[in-house]
Amino acid sequence: MPAMSFSKTSALFNVLLAMTGLVAIAALTTPTVQGHVRFALEMLLAGIWTIYGLQLLATLMLRQATGVHDAIPAIAIDVLAVLLPLLAFLFVGRRDQSLYCAIWLLKPLRQSTFFRMMGRVISNEARNLIGVTSVFGILLFAASLAAYLLERDVQPDRFGSIPQAMWWAVATLSTTGYGDEIPQSLAGRILGGLVMMSGIGIFALWAGILATGFYEEVRRQDFVRNWQLVAAVPLFQKLGPAALVEVVRALRPRIVPAGAIICRKGDRGDQMYFIVEGSVVVATANPVEIGAGSFFGEMALITGEPRSATVTAATEVSLLSLYSVDFQMMSTNSPEIAEIIRRTALERRSAVHGG
Repeated sequence: MPAMSFSKTSALFNVLLAMTGLVAIAALTTPTVQGHVRFALEMLLAGIWTIYGLQLLATLMLRQATGVHDAIPAIAIDVLAVLLPLLAFLFVGRRDQSLYCAIWLLKPLRQSTFFRMMGRVISNEARNLIGVTSVFGILLFAASLAAYLLERDVQPDRFGSIPQAMWWAVATLSTTGYGDEIPQSLAGRILGGLVMMSGIGIFALWAGILATGFYEEVRRQDFVRNWQLVAAVPLFQKLGPAALVEVVRALRPRIVPAGAIICRKGDRGDQMYFIVEGSVVVATANPVEIGAGSFFGEMALITGEPRSATVTAATEVSLLSLYSVDFQMMSTNSPEIAEIIRRTALERRSAVHGG
């Protein structure tokens, strides 16, 4: 827990440093900023650079001491954040020295899970993305060639060569349409309409591929996390992989803060719960506290009766919930688990009535 808190604080600190540095860089490009103010901003950048240098040194020392070698991208960002401004200070004129500190834009990304996920998505979908990009390149050159043939005599200053026409093709394919280069002939305008519609299709394909990739990656991560949670419940540890997959698909994870009511006495019971971490208190005549590996709420699923007791989270508790429809499916696919749940429910019911 302390390590996790320190990691979050360090990440936030890096973001604040980077944003402060970028604001200073932007201010230094303003002509009116001179004298003491300019000197103070330059000293601020030097201070940030020093902090990043110390961070890099500490990271390298920790890496050497622990022998961990799986953070090469993060190390590369740290090295660039220190090395590039230093080289600019040594070899670039004073006017542009501070601009090289813009490499600090990368610092907040070094611990970002989103960008790591994006890297995996791009890697997984590389073939599809390359295919669509190839089609885009073909359309770009074809549109440039056609525009050159149709408009070179009408507007030789704007469409006098394929490279000149390519600017119009890029602006049109992207549907940006700056309007600085416009076909004058009827055939050129028809070409422009076709190019715009093609561009819409190309960008829709890119967006669809990335959206599908992100969905699959998130679903994969959720499945792995749920698998780990389910595998931690003793009741499921003897299941084979095929049966465990069915259980993982049926169960839904949930985090409940300490003191929160999970279910109330008298409510309709449409789900039961398995405790992965933490503990809950069952408010019976003699309150009972149950912890990780146990389950509760099963009687409402089996008998169809309202909840027989109120259950409250004694600590922050990680739960897996199983709805009645999924319970019926589990009863078919994994009868041994369903039988254990039914037997436990009957024992608890007898104990309650006996008390």
